[in-house]
Amino acid sequence: MSDLRGDTGLVRVRVGAGLAALLTVAAGLGVRAVAGAEPAKYAGDALYTVLLHALVVLLAPRIRPGAAAALALAASWAVEFAQLTGVPAELSGRSTLARLVLGSTFNPPDLFWYLVGAWFAWSVHSVVRRLAGGVRRPLRATGGP
Repeated sequence: MSDLRGDTGLVRVRVGAGLAALLTVAAGLGVRAVAGAEPAKYAGDALYTVLLHALVVLLAPRIRPGAAAALALAASWAVEFAQLTGVPAELSGRSTLARLVLGSTFNPPDLFWYLVGAWFAWSVHSVVRRLAGGVRRPLRATGGP
């Protein structure tokens, strides 16, 4: 029987996290293609944190959902507050990748949408972990005649 403690379980978690990261990027591109500027921007903020959560799980598959969400949220907020320094704006002017990862301009509502993304990622991660754990738990013997 394999669970998170076994190599097979860790591979499954990493594959799932990798797929979640790819789906998140696809969702971000899809929202950008069909939604207006404001909805796409804020959905993108939330999905940025969801992507960071997936990457945290990919790197640390044993991490608990709350810890992964907290790290993703902290990283998102750190990047947002770094925008107050002007360094991300300067780097974004030189590189498309830097613009996608670091942004350029501090926007207070982004902080809320990062929180929404962390909550969503935590929720999905918790449900998936619970379901996967439930499938792998051994059946308990029940008392009977």
